[in-house]
Amino acid sequence: MSKELQQEALKYHEGGKIGTHIKVPVASSKDLSLAYSPGVAEPCKVIAEDAGLAYKYTNKSNLVAVISNGTAVLGLGNIGALASKPVMEGKAVLFKKFAGVDAVDIEIDETDPAKIVEICRAIAPSFGGINLEDIKAPECFEIEPALQEAVDIPVMHDDQHGTAIITTAGLLNAAQIAGKNIPDMKIVVSGAGAAGIACAKMYKSVGAKNIIMVDSRGVVHSGRDDLNEQKREFAITTNERTLADALKDADMFLGLSRPGLVTKEMIASMKPYPIVFALANPVPEIYPDEVLSVRPHAMVGTGRSDFNNQVNNVLCFPFIFRGALDVRAKKITENMKKAAAEALAALAKEPVPDDVLLASGVSELKFGQHYIIPKPFDRRAFVWVSLAVAKAAVKDGVARVSEFDEQAYKSKLEKEANL
Repeated sequence: MSKELQQEALKYHEGGKIGTHIKVPVASSKDLSLAYSPGVAEPCKVIAEDAGLAYKYTNKSNLVAVISNGTAVLGLGNIGALASKPVMEGKAVLFKKFAGVDAVDIEIDETDPAKIVEICRAIAPSFGGINLEDIKAPECFEIEPALQEAVDIPVMHDDQHGTAIITTAGLLNAAQIAGKNIPDMKIVVSGAGAAGIACAKMYKSVGAKNIIMVDSRGVVHSGRDDLNEQKREFAITTNERTLADALKDADMFLGLSRPGLVTKEMIASMKPYPIVFALANPVPEIYPDEVLSVRPHAMVGTGRSDFNNQVNNVLCFPFIFRGALDVRAKKITENMKKAAAEALAALAKEPVPDDVLLASGVSELKFGQHYIIPKPFDRRAFVWVSLAVAKAAVKDGVARVSEFDEQAYKSKLEKEANL
């Protein structure tokens, strides 16, 4: 980043990026008596009798806590709770901008998983959902399920599931374009951290059977004695030991590792019409032009906005919480996440509106090799994903709403999205 851009970034963040918006009039003595004493006692009393009324008489129905301890922040690593605050504020901005969800960033100066769970459990009544963010592996694998078990609101660690949902959408579409059968595909995942493990699990949920995981020490195989519980789930019996070994005759590569890790020779050793998601950011494991120079028909995605098929978590996390909040879900189920992936995959097959083309700086986008994932500024994702998640929550029995009118909800979302 140039010095000029560095200074511009610092200026952008001066004073913080979020604040409080008052939704009710406070212009008279009567308003004050309603907003606080004595009027505020009335909603307090009815909520004390029926906790569910908190969704009606407070902002709980549209409020998410963005919680981090700063142990795995973007590409910066373990920078601590306070230094992670700009990122968490940024996440709150995205919640509001893309899905109309209010969010509060909460940075916790704690690394003990049990204590983090207890802190979050204690503050959970204030919120309709909890978005865990930038908490390092393997602790994040322990925290998320334990916290979800302890609270009755949806909890999601976006670093794990956001990437999994979007790349699963890409996998579904790329496999269709390439004529590949997912159960028959050889999928190589480089990077066995939070996102890599979650992606591999979701690929299994859509039928993948042959997944080879590679960490910093090589292929995750059954002969290794240095594997944690999460990696052991993917340990296989194989003679392959290196990433280069694993990529021979592979159908798909998912990179969540480090820049420049993959060579053109490795790509050339893959099967025809390979799927390559090189998501190290900002420098991917291999650049798209390098992939296409040896495999012109490859479907390539990165985490960058200046290349085709960007894997950007803003395509899912705001809308997953939007759908979950709107049906007052108690948790986010695997079916809700899978529904989000399938909705994104389906949306990419639809004709692309002019406003999305304009925002993307292109004259045409058509489902195919260079467009298998919707663009982040496609407002239709707000409708498609939120609706799919809400429907799945109702179907799974985790929604609190007694009646769900699918068409009415879709119309409401379309109105909010100005579609």
